[in-house]
Amino acid sequence: MGLQASYTLLAPIYDLAVDRATRQIRQRSLARIPQRPGEVLLAGIGTGLDLPYLPERHRYIGLDLTSAMLQRAHLRRHALNFQALQGDMQHLPFADASFDTVLAHLILAVVPAPAQCLAEMARVLKPGGELLILDKFLRRGQSAPLRRLLNPLARRVATRLDVVFEDLLDGVPGLRLCDDNPALAGGWFREIRLIRG
Repeated sequence: MGLQASYTLLAPIYDLAVDRATRQIRQRSLARIPQRPGEVLLAGIGTGLDLPYLPERHRYIGLDLTSAMLQRAHLRRHALNFQALQGDMQHLPFADASFDTVLAHLILAVVPAPAQCLAEMARVLKPGGELLILDKFLRRGQSAPLRRLLNPLARRVATRLDVVFEDLLDGVPGLRLCDDNPALAGGWFREIRLIRG
């Protein structure tokens, strides 16, 4: 089953599975969005769980692969300057240096080509722009046998369990790591802040 089909089927139950478990760490990550008003890409916005916690001072574009997710996100926009777009995170439909901030919550471990996705997010960031990531990653050399065993099934249904963030970052020049903090599940989920040089 492809990613688009999987998340179309998951859309009605996605909030039940994700919202409560990740709300606190998502809010903590969102608090790091810069104060200065700017253009913000919500990469892989899903059902828009982050929208109620976003400050109104920015202009937001939320991109997701599935219309089923975007329909739910649109209902959460409230007073935000927000536009929902359907598109592929691995081939972003934006010019270079279009955004001041890119927010990537729970997307890099979902897409089939996370290194390409990270490179695309870096491409659309303005120099000095920030990339805020919240996701589950293995660390280099971490064995994690259960996660690796479950990965072939999990990646077909919803998410990858074998993504090593350091490997992704090594393949994308121009991004500087500023923060990398454990966020949930004994550090499996990490809150990462990068700046484009």
